[in-house]
Amino acid sequence: MTEIFIPEMLGTMMLLLFGGGVVANVLLKDSKGFNGGWLLINFGWGIGVFAGVYTAFSTGAHINPAVTVGLWVNGSDFFPGDPARDLPAIPATAGNAMLYFSGQMVGAMLGALLMYLAYKKHFDATDNPGAKLGIFSTGPAIRSYGWNLITEIIGTFVLVYVVIMFGQTPSGLGPLAVALLVVGLGASLGGPTGYAINPARDLGPRIMHQILPIKGKGDSDWGYSWVPVVGPLIGGAIGGLLAAVAI
Repeated sequence: MTEIFIPEMLGTMMLLLFGGGVVANVLLKDSKGFNGGWLLINFGWGIGVFAGVYTAFSTGAHINPAVTVGLWVNGSDFFPGDPARDLPAIPATAGNAMLYFSGQMVGAMLGALLMYLAYKKHFDATDNPGAKLGIFSTGPAIRSYGWNLITEIIGTFVLVYVVIMFGQTPSGLGPLAVALLVVGLGASLGGPTGYAINPARDLGPRIMHQILPIKGKGDSDWGYSWVPVVGPLIGGAIGGLLAAVAI
């Protein structure tokens, strides 16, 4: 149990600490990165993926329920094993999937908590409740639930499909390739919804936004919260299925 739960928890925690941290750096008053822009946010999330993948390498570093779902429907092991490091394969079973999901959710919540503690005084100094929510979770630039859902499906399909195809190539780029993919997704497809492309990345921090004593935080926008959960799960499943056909 711990062989899956703990690495996925720590890897997802790193992802959210870096990712949430860069958004806080750009949006919060008096931060040294204030107004740093969208590309700074993209690169911060990419480096968060890089750190998270290395942290959770022993489980295949899903750090995203959509990736777990994609591999499940693809028919692949969750982790193929590594004899050189004495790491066994992890079969794609319902029980193992639940361990991945639970580790990812707990890790996302912990990462959001650590980010909040690091920026506590800047949260206090910032009056805009929308900016505070945007640090924890995604939201649409133009609210249209159906189209927002399609955006998240497309972005996550690209993520999962390409990640699975990475595993079929001899490049050896590993975490760097995934990090650059996330930077590219943010720069190309992140504009409409903020590219959650990861249910745990959005839902875990949104829960923390709800329960933390953030000064002047406002509403957690639960009416939108299903989009960055359902869309990535659908996109991940499509990516896994199409990758199975392509391989």
